[in-house]
Amino acid sequence: MTTPCEALKRSSANVNEHRWKARHKYSRGKNIFKKILLIGCGKMGGALLEHWLSGDENFTIVDPFLEKAPNGVRSVSDRAAIADDTFDVVIIAIKPQMIDEVLPDYRPMLAEGGYAMSIAAGASIARIAALLGGASVIRVMPNLPAAVGKATSGLCAADNATDDQIAHATDMMERAGTAVAVDSEDMLDRVTAVAGSGPGYVFEIARAYIAAAEDLGFDAQQARTLVLGTMEGTIAMALAHSDMSLEDLRNSVTSKGGTTAAGLDALNGDGTVSGKLRDTVRAAYDRAVELR
Repeated sequence: MTTPCEALKRSSANVNEHRWKARHKYSRGKNIFKKILLIGCGKMGGALLEHWLSGDENFTIVDPFLEKAPNGVRSVSDRAAIADDTFDVVIIAIKPQMIDEVLPDYRPMLAEGGYAMSIAAGASIARIAALLGGASVIRVMPNLPAAVGKATSGLCAADNATDDQIAHATDMMERAGTAVAVDSEDMLDRVTAVAGSGPGYVFEIARAYIAAAEDLGFDAQQARTLVLGTMEGTIAMALAHSDMSLEDLRNSVTSKGGTTAAGLDALNGDGTVSGKLRDTVRAAYDRAVELR
């Protein structure tokens, strides 16, 4: 059976190169998407906005609950406050259950040649496009580390999205971390299972690892420092040695009959952890499909 991870890797490798490599031709100095409307500015929208502001776009936020906008950003509480203004990009950052009611009012606000970008989980490209009169739509699935500029995001574009639109959306998301292009919304659900929900898995693994360190006699702060420092350094090493497989890196710190070998045998000698992680991403993917 093909796992979500394997399918994601294979699909990403086969994505239409002409369309997605357009981002390498993108120049902020020639940016044609200057005016951006952000509908909703909750935790994720706000986190991404902090990094989007490193570009040269002008942002307007519509959010009745936003207490304070970043410096230089226009903020209004409702649609009526922006009257007949138009925007090059409309970013949808509201809850999916609000989309059918809210989006039609913004249909006239998308300028000719503009596009919509959605970070609303579960709302399909077809649904959003219909509500916006057939607009070009690019769906994005970011994850929680966007808050610290380390997001890993998936992007999926409608067939009518142009190279310029795709390039701009990719550049926007790369300001907040890294971006992986996929060629179907089913694959975007798999991105959700692997990366969107992924921080939760990592936090849980770290929590259990810290609890095990405390069980060996370290106090809570010592255990947290040891475990998170080890995880941070190990990930940094893996990123720095992209020419090596993770199996080779693991073996490089594992001496036959040594302490690491003993620990690894207890951890995953029978394949339990590997199986659990396969079950984890599959369960998340299955739930994402149910929520479409």
